[in-house]
Amino acid sequence: MTIAAPATRRDIAYRGFHLPADRTAGTGDGLRADERGLTPAGADPAVARGSWTSPPVRVGFPVAEVVPSWTADTPEGCWIEVELRGWHGDAPSTGWYPLARWAADDRAVRRTSVPGQRDGDARVDTDTLIVTGAAVTGWQARVTLCRPAGSPAGPVLRSIGAVATGGGEHVPTDPADETGHGAARGTVLDVPRYSQRVHTGQHPQWGGGGESWCSPTCVSMVLAYWGAEPAPERYAWVDPPGPRPVVVHAARHCYDHAYAGAGNWPFNTAYAGLHGVDAFVTRLRSLAEAEAFLAAGIPLIVSAAFRAGEVPGLAYDTRGHLMVLVGFTADGDPVLNDPYAPDDDAVRRTVPRQRFEAAWQRGSGGVAYVLRPASVPLPPPPAQANW
Repeated sequence: MTIAAPATRRDIAYRGFHLPADRTAGTGDGLRADERGLTPAGADPAVARGSWTSPPVRVGFPVAEVVPSWTADTPEGCWIEVELRGWHGDAPSTGWYPLARWAADDRAVRRTSVPGQRDGDARVDTDTLIVTGAAVTGWQARVTLCRPAGSPAGPVLRSIGAVATGGGEHVPTDPADETGHGAARGTVLDVPRYSQRVHTGQHPQWGGGGESWCSPTCVSMVLAYWGAEPAPERYAWVDPPGPRPVVVHAARHCYDHAYAGAGNWPFNTAYAGLHGVDAFVTRLRSLAEAEAFLAAGIPLIVSAAFRAGEVPGLAYDTRGHLMVLVGFTADGDPVLNDPYAPDDDAVRRTVPRQRFEAAWQRGSGGVAYVLRPASVPLPPPPAQANW
């Protein structure tokens, strides 16, 4: 199935690099490759570091925002640092901006975004590089892998990518104009239903407790759908275990110490990537594009913002909320697993298509987490590829 771009559309382009397969596309320094990915080659100085720099990714339109995402393994004490810079023509058009100091665990390294970055070219808003003054028509990523002295194993970088978005506003389009329209009508995937609110007041040190854990709760649902959730011994430390300790595990390991919450987009996909799935952040232009994923058996985690009643069936206010898109009715309305429900039974909701699409596109620019085993193929992308 091929998806044709709508007549009026937002410019969105995603490019990802899988390692070690794509290592020669970029430049490595102090790294060696094995079947898992790239890892520092240093023997044992105070900190062994190695970096991989992607080639410039030219997208062919003026870029307003770039969101990176990655998958990596970081044994205890190890971490990675992720940076982005803008590119225009044949040269960089901004300096490097650190987006993350990331580790899978939090016992030895504080997992954090890097606040306070702003100059005349761009600024960083938690997980997003926002272009403010520079001419940017492409991006480049650099990942530094850090291994402390005495560590028996080093970090491994398995993938790095980013989605670039143009500055135009979303203009609603007739789904009938898109070839993917109707691809998943009548399809509802059997994604387990998890309520975040059953954790309200629990473990407030990770973003205030379950009331704010929409993103890790959604990731936990989709990992369970793929049979990729962490084994019980991974979350045996949760005490008391509460209603669903696997969600507590996710909230802790998605937590961003600078943002003081568990909603950092790439931190959530990086957490998912620890469990054997391919995971990345992108933006989609419409629910018709989303239908292609559901038709391929791939649920999506989507970010929307709305006022109570703006989307019938969602009777609360949110400036940003994650839900799992699990399917569509025969008439094309989205079927959601909305974790902001009093219990698991109330998680499943059906909402009007146009109202929800508007809340998703205006709220986050169509952000979606894509999580799936590498054995499950992605649908064919549109001409301006955003996956």
